[in-house]
Amino acid sequence: MNNLTNYHSHCDFCDGHAPMELFVREAVKEGFSSYGISSHAPFPVQNGCNMQKEKMTAYLEEFRRLKRLYSSEIDLYIGLEIDFLDDSFNPSIDYFQSLPLDYRIGSVHYIVAPDGTPVDTDGSPERFRNYVDTYFDGDVKEVVHRFYRSSFRMIDLGGFDFLGHLDKIGLNASLYCPGLDRESWYKKWVTDYLEEVASRNLLVEVNTKAWETRGRFYPNYDYFELMNDLGIRVVVNSDAHYPEKINAGRIEALCALAQAGYTNVWQFCKGNWVDVPIED
Repeated sequence: MNNLTNYHSHCDFCDGHAPMELFVREAVKEGFSSYGISSHAPFPVQNGCNMQKEKMTAYLEEFRRLKRLYSSEIDLYIGLEIDFLDDSFNPSIDYFQSLPLDYRIGSVHYIVAPDGTPVDTDGSPERFRNYVDTYFDGDVKEVVHRFYRSSFRMIDLGGFDFLGHLDKIGLNASLYCPGLDRESWYKKWVTDYLEEVASRNLLVEVNTKAWETRGRFYPNYDYFELMNDLGIRVVVNSDAHYPEKINAGRIEALCALAQAGYTNVWQFCKGNWVDVPIED
């Protein structure tokens, strides 16, 4: 079994830039052993990223069609990337648990501002700066605190199969305030979170989306050795929004993980998560 897998990708049912089938065709072309589609789940705040709830039936039907069509060429899976907002909206709620999915990704994109407004911490550095200045009076440290408090609460509630782009706030926060992610208080948030993740034996995504443009993984490779020491299981995903990006950063991530002491990564095989040796 090879290490060519990816379970985090976004097609045109959400903010991806191609139909689902083109991602599958690219995975077949590149020799992937398995592949998963994970559109941004419906969300209570109107935005240009998340799937509309009324499209869910079509999303699942299109996947089933592709699974039948490509069954002899690749092992396909369907999931959702589900946002944590608060106790009333997160991966554990009945709606998401009732859907016939192979897996669920738990991710934090939004935090709640002091005035109650849900604020997206993802996206461009310019938009992030505007949100921090508008809703938090420039207090980026408070933004980080809220991001990690939400992250801790998400794992308390559960309902997901693996954590998506842990530590992603570190990029935009450090672009807002250079060096922030190197400060001891920030590192403590990440370290404490990883220790809690390890204590619950949760599966963590190593997200390679920003490797080519920013030279950064989520979580940052600075934490890989600690993660290995803690026994945290990892799955490598590209968070692709374009078919040609489904394998972006994978080799670099696997090499970095191996250098940190990892010998195995996790992937789907016949509907089950299994650990697979990192190929030389």
